[in-house]
Amino acid sequence: MRRERGTRLTIACADRPGIVADVAGFLRDRGANIVHSDQHSTDPVGGRFFMRMEVMLPIEPAERAGFDQQFDERVARPAGMRWRISYPDDRPRIAILVSREDHCLFDLLWRRRREELDAEIVLVVSNHAHHGHDVTAFDVPFHHVPVDPGEKRRAEGELLQLLRGQVDLVVLARYMQILSGEFLEQLAVPVINIHHSFLPSFPGRGPYARAKKRGVKLIGATAHYVVEELDAGPIIEQDVLRVTHRDDIEHLEQLGRDIERAVLARAVRWHCEDRVLIDGNTTVVF
Repeated sequence: MRRERGTRLTIACADRPGIVADVAGFLRDRGANIVHSDQHSTDPVGGRFFMRMEVMLPIEPAERAGFDQQFDERVARPAGMRWRISYPDDRPRIAILVSREDHCLFDLLWRRRREELDAEIVLVVSNHAHHGHDVTAFDVPFHHVPVDPGEKRRAEGELLQLLRGQVDLVVLARYMQILSGEFLEQLAVPVINIHHSFLPSFPGRGPYARAKKRGVKLIGATAHYVVEELDAGPIIEQDVLRVTHRDDIEHLEQLGRDIERAVLARAVRWHCEDRVLIDGNTTVVF
């Protein structure tokens, strides 16, 4: 039986004595019960402190704005915290972008249907039209935005019209287009990509062919946040699988699809559960 979801609080700040006591005391004084807590310090002297708490908080929705303001004024601002509170009915709105490969797309749609993702998939966008019927069978809107040669700027403008202000997270489920820095800035929500190699090895296109040529004994997949530099954003999750000289490129790709599905699903789920805190170009994953 699934436990009722609590209110989630995440913080990041310079480490110093008393942070946990300050947060816990504030919550105690308002009748909250801490049911789960994780914390990490990069260095107890001069390091960064990260914490994720899940609490049962006895307040009504109309009281939330006041609670947030009090936490900011009395705890967060004096400590210079970057913080976020996610209430039980806060469900991230996800858009999935995809090209021809559909294995990651339909894995996420199935997981959402089975309530394995604490989120809503509100639309799917592809630069190819052939996924439309299958996507709408999941009762999810589908949009075809072609990216013709020389028309990338127009396509990104159309994407922004669909996405901006409508979603909290964009997932690139093998979307084989490079997003511009201008697009990412105007979109202004996190973007998670699945790359079909164990980064930083073999960034960019054709990693399985390059891995075969190099004779690697492990292939992998990497889920990371997207930044303007190609395949260089903070890594959320990775996994690998052992291969041999007998595996041709087609078999490597087949094996890789299984890794890609699992890695992307974990990364999206962890993001939606507020388990991923960014620290520069790395992440803390609780």
